[in-house]
Amino acid sequence: MELYNTLSAKQRAVLIEKAGGKRLTLSFYIYHEIKNCQLFRDHLYLKWNAIDVLGRIYIAGEGINAQLSVPSKYFNDFKKSIDQVDFLKNIRLNIAIEHDNHSFLKLKIKLRNKIVADGLDSLEINLNKSGKHLNATEFNDLVEKPETLLVDMRNHYESEIGHFEGAILPDVDSFRESLPIIEKKLSEYKTSKNIVMYCTGGIRCEKASAFLKHKGFKKVFQLDGGIIEYTRQVKESGIKNKYIGKNFVFDHRRSESISNEIISDCHQCGEKCDKHINCANEACHLLFIQCEKCAKLYQNCCSKQCKEINDLPLQDQKKLRKGKGNSNKIFKKGRSKVLKFKKIS
Repeated sequence: MELYNTLSAKQRAVLIEKAGGKRLTLSFYIYHEIKNCQLFRDHLYLKWNAIDVLGRIYIAGEGINAQLSVPSKYFNDFKKSIDQVDFLKNIRLNIAIEHDNHSFLKLKIKLRNKIVADGLDSLEINLNKSGKHLNATEFNDLVEKPETLLVDMRNHYESEIGHFEGAILPDVDSFRESLPIIEKKLSEYKTSKNIVMYCTGGIRCEKASAFLKHKGFKKVFQLDGGIIEYTRQVKESGIKNKYIGKNFVFDHRRSESISNEIISDCHQCGEKCDKHINCANEACHLLFIQCEKCAKLYQNCCSKQCKEINDLPLQDQKKLRKGKGNSNKIFKKGRSKVLKFKKIS
């Protein structure tokens, strides 16, 4: 039996439409030693492929990081499949705020050196000594205190469309880049301030808070379950929402609305907008913010040059791409000289 996806995204999308019914988008993670990653990976693939689970899952010796789409009719079967694994039993599932049947179109379970790329020596930090976890009420109370510094552990393109009020927003492209920058920026507050961290679902803060404690910071806290769990608790308990804008997510939805404010601008014209797209030119694929007016003008491309390429017949586009590997600059997430209304660093 083939233990990998054999269908294209388009083929899977057709099957999803034919199947009908609602799909749930969710995520979970755990840091736990996994000795035989390949065996564990194949076990999960067999279980989840049988019940039409789709998503992007990373497995490493340090644990698992999963972002999934599950047919609602098979949710109990999915829950049973993870409860049968001792270290996953009763794990919290971060259920999405907004669901989309096409949030994921393939089942990809990949082996990685780490479930979150951090650039750290694994022996450097002790994940059992991470920051104190805060629920939504505790978080709201603590960030209101003058002796508290709130830090966004996400990347610039995530915080650009939404963040907590008063948060420090590092202008970084990656998590590994943010750690030394934040340590340096907060170095004078190792004992005097409460350092409160947050991210999308909590996984980055587990490492970031442990990293700061390893570096001598004394009062380190993290938002338990990240923005996703915070939003659920806010809606369930009716407490004040301190998050403004959207929450960036790493699937086809690209974001979830948490408040009504639009805090970002179209990268091409400067009008208020918070919709990310990828440039339609496959040789570019740049992630950027584009309003409807510019989407029409540039036909979903980031520049006139990309629009001209995208207007060519597909075979001509392929000829232009032939033999040219994609540069890492392509994936700089909105950092491009062609985008007049996006800061470039």
